[in-house]
Amino acid sequence: MDLDFKIVTPKEVNLLIEISKETYISAFQKLNNPDDFKSYIDVAFSKKTLQKELLDPNSVFYFVYLDKTLVGYFKLNERGSQNEQFETSSIELERIYIYKQFQNKHIGQYILKKAISISKQKKVTFLWLGVWDQNIRAINFYKRYGFKIFNSHSFFVGNDEQTDFLMQLSLT
Repeated sequence: MDLDFKIVTPKEVNLLIEISKETYISAFQKLNNPDDFKSYIDVAFSKKTLQKELLDPNSVFYFVYLDKTLVGYFKLNERGSQNEQFETSSIELERIYIYKQFQNKHIGQYILKKAISISKQKKVTFLWLGVWDQNIRAINFYKRYGFKIFNSHSFFVGNDEQTDFLMQLSLT
C-alpha cells in the first residue's frame, strides 16, 4: 500500500477542520447525547482550537494520503503538550481517524506503524494513547500491536464524563 504522510501546516487548518469533524462525527455521533456531542465538536474542532494546536511546537498533525487522496490523519504530542505527564519520555498518539469509506483497508495499521516509527526515531520510552472504554474494536486493534492498558482518565464530551483507557506500547 502506497501511503504518503504529510505534516499539516497552519495554512491547511480548514482541511483539518473538515476531516476532523467528518471522521469524529462518523465514529461517535450515534453513541453520544446530541447536545453534549455538538458542544464538544464546536470547541475541539473549532478554527481557534486547531490553529492553536497547529502552532504548538510539541504537537504535530499528519495527513495521510492514498494515491494522492486524503484518507485520514493522526496527531502526535510530545512533552508538555501531552494530555497526561509521565516521568519517563513518551509520545502521545492523540488522534487517529480515517474516512469511513477507507476503513477496513488496513490503513489504520500503516498509520500506527508510522506513529511507532516516528516515536522510535525520537528515542522515547513509550508511545501511549487514550481510547474510550466502550470502543472495544479500537482497544482490540491496539492490543494486537502490543499496547497494554495501564491506567484510565476522564474524557468529557460536552458535559458527559466518559472513561478513556490509557494504553501504552514500550519502545525500549
